[in-house]
Amino acid sequence: MVSEWLSDALAIYNDESHNRREEYVAQIHFPSHLLEKILDWAFKALPDEILVGLDVSNKRNIVSVETDFKGENEKQKLFAGQGFQINEAVMVNRGNEFSVHHLPEEWTDEIFGSDRGPRAGRFTHWLHTHPNCPAIPSEADADAAQSTDGIDMILGIEFSPEGPLPWFDDVEGERRIIGEKSVFKRNDKRNILGIAPTGHRIHSLELIAFHKAGLGVNVVFVDKNGEAY
Repeated sequence: MVSEWLSDALAIYNDESHNRREEYVAQIHFPSHLLEKILDWAFKALPDEILVGLDVSNKRNIVSVETDFKGENEKQKLFAGQGFQINEAVMVNRGNEFSVHHLPEEWTDEIFGSDRGPRAGRFTHWLHTHPNCPAIPSEADADAAQSTDGIDMILGIEFSPEGPLPWFDDVEGERRIIGEKSVFKRNDKRNILGIAPTGHRIHSLELIAFHKAGLGVNVVFVDKNGEAY
């Protein structure tokens, strides 16, 4: 079970995923307990970005859930791991927008390391964070995605105090909010989802997924049993 606020936020996100299913050519089912783990890593790393590798099991997504979120233009065999449940998340790197996509040396040597399996630093999907920046792919993100066999995801985190990273809201691209967008007021009393271990106030979260060809992928949040919120 994930925390109540996150469960409610994911249900709102899934409603939008269902209503807009015709806008996407594929879907990916994201386990809520893994997202909660990633959020914990991300909040502890603020204001840095983090890079997370995601792998899939041999268990397929629940067919009825896939059917509910399937659009008429959905493409099969678009990316590696399509249709299979994500079962692993590993934080691989921490840094800024210029360094976070590079794999540290410990993730590229000892190919048969027992703690990482035979693929070492190779993961099916990748997720990285955008501290105080909307979850919209940058040119560097698009370039990094070209070596991804699965799909790439971006988690945008709006927080304060902002420091040298003020929130940039005027960015062109598809925005998907987890929960409801925080409201700006003149005295900056925005909604607060919680306080990070670093002392930052978390105001809102965004998540998008995309294929290296530039196609948007619909994210569906599921519980440990694979059922949608």
